[in-house]
Amino acid sequence: IHLTAVPADVPPVLLANIKRLGYEAPTPIQAEAIPHVAAGHDLMGLAQTGTGKTAAFLLPILHRLMTNPSRSRAVRTLILAPTRELAEQIYRAALDLGRGSRLRFAVIYGGVGLFPQARSRREGVDVVVDCPGRLLDHMGQGNVRFDNLETLVLDEADHMFDMGFLPDIKRILPALPEKRQTLLFSATMPPAIAGLARETLTDPITVRIGHLAPAATVEHAIYPVSAHQKAPLLLHLLGEAGKDSVIVFTRTKHRAKNLAQQLCRAGHKATCLQGNLSQRQRQIAMDGFRR
Repeated sequence: IHLTAVPADVPPVLLANIKRLGYEAPTPIQAEAIPHVAAGHDLMGLAQTGTGKTAAFLLPILHRLMTNPSRSRAVRTLILAPTRELAEQIYRAALDLGRGSRLRFAVIYGGVGLFPQARSRREGVDVVVDCPGRLLDHMGQGNVRFDNLETLVLDEADHMFDMGFLPDIKRILPALPEKRQTLLFSATMPPAIAGLARETLTDPITVRIGHLAPAATVEHAIYPVSAHQKAPLLLHLLGEAGKDSVIVFTRTKHRAKNLAQQLCRAGHKATCLQGNLSQRQRQIAMDGFRR
Protein backbone atom coordinates (compact mmCIF):
# COMPACT_ATOMS: atom_id res chain seq x y z
CA ILE A 1 0.00 0.00 0.00
CA HIS A 2 1.45 3.35 -0.99
CA LEU A 3 1.76 5.43 2.15
CA THR A 4 0.08 8.40 0.44
CA ALA A 5 -2.96 6.25 -0.35
CA VAL A 6 -3.46 4.34 2.89
CA PRO A 7 -7.18 4.17 3.82
CA ALA A 8 -8.15 6.25 6.82
CA ASP A 9 -9.32 3.21 8.78
CA VAL A 10 -5.98 1.39 8.73
CA PRO A 11 -5.07 0.75 12.38
CA PRO A 12 -2.12 2.87 13.54
CA VAL A 13 -0.17 -0.26 14.56
CA LEU A 14 -0.45 -1.71 11.06
CA LEU A 15 0.50 1.61 9.50
CA ALA A 16 3.54 1.83 11.78
CA ASN A 17 4.62 -1.68 10.76
CA ILE A 18 4.22 -0.84 7.07
CA LYS A 19 6.47 2.17 7.54
CA ARG A 20 9.00 0.28 9.67
CA LEU A 21 9.34 -2.45 7.02
CA GLY A 22 10.07 0.14 4.35
CA TYR A 23 6.97 -0.23 2.19
CA GLU A 24 6.73 2.80 -0.09
CA ALA A 25 4.90 1.79 -3.27
CA PRO A 26 2.90 -1.37 -4.05
CA THR A 27 4.14 -4.04 -6.40
CA PRO A 28 1.75 -4.80 -9.28
CA ILE A 29 0.26 -7.86 -7.54
CA GLN A 30 -0.31 -5.80 -4.38
CA ALA A 31 -1.92 -2.91 -6.26
CA GLU A 32 -4.23 -5.29 -8.13
CA ALA A 33 -5.09 -7.78 -5.40
CA ILE A 34 -5.37 -5.80 -2.17
CA PRO A 35 -8.59 -3.92 -3.04
CA HIS A 36 -10.36 -7.16 -4.07
CA VAL A 37 -9.18 -9.07 -1.00
CA ALA A 38 -10.18 -6.16 1.26
CA ALA A 39 -13.64 -6.14 -0.36
CA GLY A 40 -14.10 -9.81 0.57
CA HIS A 41 -13.94 -11.31 -2.93
CA ASP A 42 -12.50 -14.71 -3.69
CA LEU A 43 -9.35 -14.25 -5.75
CA MET A 44 -7.10 -16.21 -8.08
CA GLY A 45 -3.70 -14.56 -8.24
CA LEU A 46 -1.33 -15.62 -11.01
CA ALA A 47 2.12 -14.30 -10.20
CA GLN A 48 5.68 -15.56 -9.92
CA THR A 49 7.58 -15.88 -6.66
CA GLY A 50 9.28 -12.62 -5.71
CA THR A 51 6.46 -10.33 -6.85
CA GLY A 52 5.22 -9.43 -3.36
CA LYS A 53 2.19 -11.71 -3.19
CA THR A 54 2.66 -12.55 0.51
CA ALA A 55 1.98 -8.95 1.51
CA ALA A 56 -0.78 -8.83 -1.12
CA PHE A 57 -2.87 -11.19 0.97
CA LEU A 58 -1.48 -10.55 4.46
CA LEU A 59 -2.04 -6.78 4.51
CA PRO A 60 -5.81 -6.82 3.84
CA ILE A 61 -6.32 -9.92 6.01
CA LEU A 62 -4.54 -8.37 9.01
CA HIS A 63 -6.38 -5.09 8.40
CA ARG A 64 -9.69 -6.95 8.65
CA LEU A 65 -8.69 -8.95 11.73
CA MET A 66 -7.46 -5.84 13.56
CA THR A 67 -10.52 -3.73 12.76
CA ASN A 68 -13.01 -6.56 13.47
CA PRO A 69 -11.62 -8.30 16.55
CA SER A 70 -13.13 -11.57 17.71
CA ARG A 71 -13.88 -12.46 21.32
CA SER A 72 -13.00 -16.10 20.72
CA ARG A 73 -9.47 -17.38 20.19
CA ALA A 74 -10.45 -19.51 17.22
CA VAL A 75 -8.58 -19.68 13.93
CA ARG A 76 -9.91 -17.01 11.58
CA THR A 77 -7.35 -17.33 8.78
CA LEU A 78 -5.75 -20.53 7.47
CA ILE A 79 -2.82 -20.29 5.06
CA LEU A 80 -1.65 -23.49 3.35
CA ALA A 81 1.86 -23.66 1.90
CA PRO A 82 3.69 -26.54 0.19
CA THR A 83 7.00 -26.42 2.09
CA ARG A 84 8.21 -25.83 5.62
CA GLU A 85 10.44 -23.01 4.45
CA LEU A 86 7.62 -21.13 2.72
CA ALA A 87 5.35 -21.67 5.73
CA GLU A 88 8.06 -20.22 7.99
CA GLN A 89 8.57 -17.27 5.62
CA ILE A 90 4.84 -16.42 5.59
CA TYR A 91 4.70 -16.77 9.38
CA ARG A 92 7.63 -14.37 9.85
CA ALA A 93 6.00 -11.87 7.49
CA ALA A 94 2.77 -12.09 9.48
CA LEU A 95 4.67 -11.51 12.74
CA ASP A 96 6.38 -8.45 11.24
CA LEU A 97 3.16 -6.92 9.92
CA GLY A 98 1.15 -7.85 13.01
CA ARG A 99 3.74 -6.67 15.52
CA GLY A 100 2.21 -4.77 18.44
CA SER A 101 -1.32 -5.97 17.70
CA ARG A 102 -3.33 -8.37 19.81
CA LEU A 103 -3.32 -10.96 17.01
CA ARG A 104 -1.68 -14.32 17.60
CA PHE A 105 0.03 -16.42 14.94
CA ALA A 106 1.24 -20.01 14.62
CA VAL A 107 3.13 -22.03 12.03
CA ILE A 108 2.60 -25.79 11.78
CA TYR A 109 4.68 -28.24 9.75
CA GLY A 110 6.28 -31.67 9.96
CA GLY A 111 9.61 -32.55 11.49
CA VAL A 112 8.74 -31.24 14.96
CA GLY A 113 6.58 -32.67 17.74
CA LEU A 114 2.80 -32.68 17.49
CA PHE A 115 2.22 -31.86 21.17
CA PRO A 116 3.69 -28.31 21.26
CA GLN A 117 1.81 -27.50 18.04
CA ALA A 118 -1.46 -28.84 19.46
CA ARG A 119 -0.92 -26.79 22.64
CA SER A 120 -0.40 -23.59 20.62
CA ARG A 121 -3.68 -24.26 18.82
CA ARG A 122 -5.55 -24.86 22.09
CA GLU A 123 -4.18 -21.61 23.52
CA GLY A 124 -5.76 -19.86 20.57
CA VAL A 125 -4.43 -18.25 17.41
CA ASP A 126 -5.99 -15.93 14.85
CA VAL A 127 -3.79 -16.88 11.89
CA VAL A 128 -2.23 -20.29 11.31
CA VAL A 129 0.17 -21.20 8.52
CA ASP A 130 0.08 -24.93 7.77
CA CYS A 131 1.63 -27.52 5.50
CA PRO A 132 -1.17 -29.84 4.29
CA GLY A 133 0.25 -33.13 5.57
CA ARG A 134 0.82 -31.94 9.12
CA LEU A 135 -2.58 -30.24 9.19
CA LEU A 136 -4.22 -33.58 8.35
CA ASP A 137 -2.28 -35.16 11.25
CA HIS A 138 -3.76 -32.60 13.65
CA MET A 139 -7.23 -32.95 12.16
CA GLY A 140 -7.04 -36.73 12.58
CA GLN A 141 -6.25 -36.28 16.28
CA GLY A 142 -8.99 -33.71 16.81
CA ASN A 143 -6.52 -30.94 17.63
CA VAL A 144 -8.04 -28.33 15.35
CA ARG A 145 -11.44 -26.90 14.45
CA PHE A 146 -12.29 -24.29 11.85
CA ASP A 147 -15.82 -23.29 12.88
CA ASN A 148 -14.91 -19.57 12.87
CA LEU A 149 -12.68 -19.60 9.79
CA GLU A 150 -13.14 -16.51 7.63
CA THR A 151 -10.33 -16.76 5.06
CA LEU A 152 -8.45 -19.62 3.40
CA VAL A 153 -5.25 -18.93 1.44
CA LEU A 154 -3.72 -21.54 -0.87
CA ASP A 155 -0.22 -20.27 -1.65
CA GLU A 156 1.92 -21.67 -4.48
CA ALA A 157 -0.88 -24.03 -5.47
CA ASP A 158 1.04 -25.31 -8.49
CA HIS A 159 3.91 -26.42 -6.25
CA MET A 160 1.44 -28.15 -3.93
CA PHE A 161 0.19 -30.06 -6.97
CA ASP A 162 3.75 -30.89 -8.09
CA MET A 163 4.55 -32.23 -4.61
CA GLY A 164 1.46 -34.44 -4.50
CA PHE A 165 -0.55 -32.44 -1.95
CA LEU A 166 -3.70 -32.04 -4.05
CA PRO A 167 -5.43 -35.10 -2.46
CA ASP A 168 -4.58 -33.73 1.00
CA ILE A 169 -6.10 -30.36 0.15
CA LYS A 170 -9.26 -32.04 -1.11
CA ARG A 171 -9.49 -33.89 2.23
CA ILE A 172 -9.05 -30.64 4.17
CA LEU A 173 -11.63 -28.55 2.29
CA PRO A 174 -14.77 -30.39 3.55
CA ALA A 175 -13.72 -29.60 7.14
CA LEU A 176 -13.84 -25.86 6.46
CA PRO A 177 -16.93 -23.62 6.51
CA GLU A 178 -18.53 -23.27 3.09
CA LYS A 179 -19.08 -19.59 3.72
CA ARG A 180 -15.57 -18.17 3.64
CA GLN A 181 -13.23 -16.11 1.50
CA THR A 182 -10.74 -18.18 -0.50
CA LEU A 183 -7.56 -16.84 -2.11
CA LEU A 184 -5.52 -19.03 -4.47
CA PHE A 185 -2.07 -17.99 -5.67
CA SER A 186 -0.11 -19.84 -8.32
CA ALA A 187 2.71 -19.11 -10.75
CA THR A 188 1.21 -21.41 -13.40
CA MET A 189 -2.24 -22.79 -14.11
CA PRO A 190 -2.04 -26.49 -15.00
CA PRO A 191 -5.40 -28.27 -15.54
CA ALA A 192 -5.40 -29.73 -12.01
CA ILE A 193 -5.06 -26.27 -10.43
CA ALA A 194 -7.70 -24.83 -12.75
CA GLY A 195 -10.01 -27.63 -11.58
CA LEU A 196 -9.19 -26.92 -7.93
CA ALA A 197 -9.97 -23.24 -8.49
CA ARG A 198 -13.38 -24.09 -9.98
CA GLU A 199 -14.17 -26.33 -7.02
CA THR A 200 -12.87 -23.98 -4.34
CA LEU A 201 -13.48 -20.37 -5.42
CA THR A 202 -16.83 -18.60 -5.68
CA ASP A 203 -17.13 -15.94 -8.40
CA PRO A 204 -13.41 -15.18 -8.13
CA ILE A 205 -11.58 -12.13 -9.34
CA THR A 206 -8.57 -13.13 -11.44
CA VAL A 207 -5.40 -11.06 -11.11
CA ARG A 208 -2.65 -11.95 -13.58
CA ILE A 209 0.72 -10.24 -13.25
CA GLY A 210 3.38 -10.30 -15.96
CA HIS A 211 1.60 -12.86 -18.12
CA LEU A 212 3.31 -15.54 -16.00
CA ALA A 213 6.73 -14.27 -17.10
CA PRO A 214 9.63 -14.46 -14.64
CA ALA A 215 10.16 -11.46 -12.40
CA ALA A 216 11.76 -8.55 -14.26
CA THR A 217 14.62 -8.47 -11.74
CA VAL A 218 15.85 -11.93 -12.83
CA GLU A 219 18.53 -12.31 -15.51
CA HIS A 220 18.80 -15.57 -17.45
CA ALA A 221 21.78 -17.33 -19.02
CA ILE A 222 22.53 -20.92 -19.96
CA TYR A 223 25.93 -22.59 -20.19
CA PRO A 224 25.93 -25.91 -22.09
CA VAL A 225 28.77 -27.86 -20.44
CA SER A 226 29.59 -31.49 -19.77
CA ALA A 227 29.09 -32.96 -16.30
CA HIS A 228 32.75 -32.73 -15.26
CA GLN A 229 32.81 -29.00 -16.16
CA LYS A 230 29.86 -28.08 -13.93
CA ALA A 231 31.75 -27.61 -10.66
CA PRO A 232 34.65 -25.60 -12.13
CA LEU A 233 32.19 -23.35 -13.96
CA LEU A 234 30.15 -22.87 -10.79
CA LEU A 235 33.26 -21.94 -8.81
CA HIS A 236 34.15 -19.40 -11.50
CA LEU A 237 30.64 -17.88 -11.38
CA LEU A 238 30.72 -17.74 -7.58
CA GLY A 239 34.02 -15.89 -7.80
CA GLU A 240 32.34 -13.26 -9.95
CA ALA A 241 29.36 -13.06 -7.55
CA GLY A 242 31.60 -11.68 -4.80
CA LYS A 243 29.82 -11.48 -1.45
CA ASP A 244 26.31 -11.80 -2.84
CA SER A 245 24.07 -14.57 -1.53
CA VAL A 246 23.67 -17.43 -3.99
CA ILE A 247 21.22 -20.34 -4.24
CA VAL A 248 22.28 -23.38 -6.28
CA PHE A 249 19.71 -26.02 -7.23
CA THR A 250 20.74 -29.61 -7.87
CA ARG A 251 18.81 -32.56 -9.26
CA THR A 252 19.31 -34.88 -6.28
CA LYS A 253 19.74 -34.70 -2.51
CA HIS A 254 23.05 -36.56 -2.79
CA ARG A 255 24.37 -33.99 -5.27
CA ALA A 256 23.30 -31.11 -3.01
CA LYS A 257 25.21 -32.58 -0.05
CA ASN A 258 28.36 -33.31 -2.05
CA LEU A 259 28.35 -29.96 -3.83
CA ALA A 260 28.01 -28.05 -0.54
CA GLN A 261 31.01 -29.95 0.84
CA GLN A 262 32.98 -29.20 -2.33
CA LEU A 263 32.16 -25.48 -2.09
CA CYS A 264 33.24 -25.40 1.56
CA ARG A 265 36.56 -27.02 0.66
CA ALA A 266 37.00 -24.28 -1.96
CA GLY A 267 36.64 -21.61 0.74
CA HIS A 268 32.97 -20.66 0.34
CA LYS A 269 30.52 -20.43 3.26
CA ALA A 270 28.06 -23.02 2.00
CA THR A 271 25.43 -25.38 3.35
CA CYS A 272 22.89 -27.74 1.83
CA LEU A 273 19.13 -27.88 2.30
CA GLN A 274 17.52 -31.16 1.32
CA GLY A 275 14.91 -33.65 2.45
CA ASN A 276 17.22 -35.99 4.40
CA LEU A 277 17.96 -33.29 6.97
CA SER A 278 16.14 -33.05 10.28
CA GLN A 279 13.99 -30.00 10.86
CA ARG A 280 16.65 -28.59 13.19
CA GLN A 281 19.30 -28.98 10.48
CA ARG A 282 17.00 -27.36 7.92
CA GLN A 283 16.39 -24.44 10.26
CA ILE A 284 20.12 -24.01 10.91
CA ALA A 285 20.75 -23.96 7.15
CA MET A 286 18.06 -21.34 6.53
CA ASP A 287 19.15 -19.17 9.47
CA GLY A 288 22.75 -19.33 8.25
CA PHE A 289 21.72 -18.25 4.77
CA ARG A 290 19.70 -15.31 6.15
CA ARG A 291 22.75 -14.15 8.12
